[in-house]
Amino acid sequence: MAEPEAEAAPAPRSDRSPWNWLLVVPIVLPLLTPLFNFDSPRLLGFPAFYWLQFAFILVGVAATSLVYARTKK
Repeated sequence: MAEPEAEAAPAPRSDRSPWNWLLVVPIVLPLLTPLFNFDSPRLLGFPAFYWLQFAFILVGVAATSLVYARTKK
């Protein structure tokens, strides 16, 4: 009786793309409080602290989308 042929093992997954380092930006940016610890300029009546928090969300979405687009196979 012949032995069944061994199936080829799938290639190991590699998540070591340099694009992944871009994901550090949305984590570190909100931690740099001297960048947004002020009242002016105001945008639509909101102090800089509040509208910069929304800007950080957009930076996070943009960074995540870019990393996803560059690393998907």
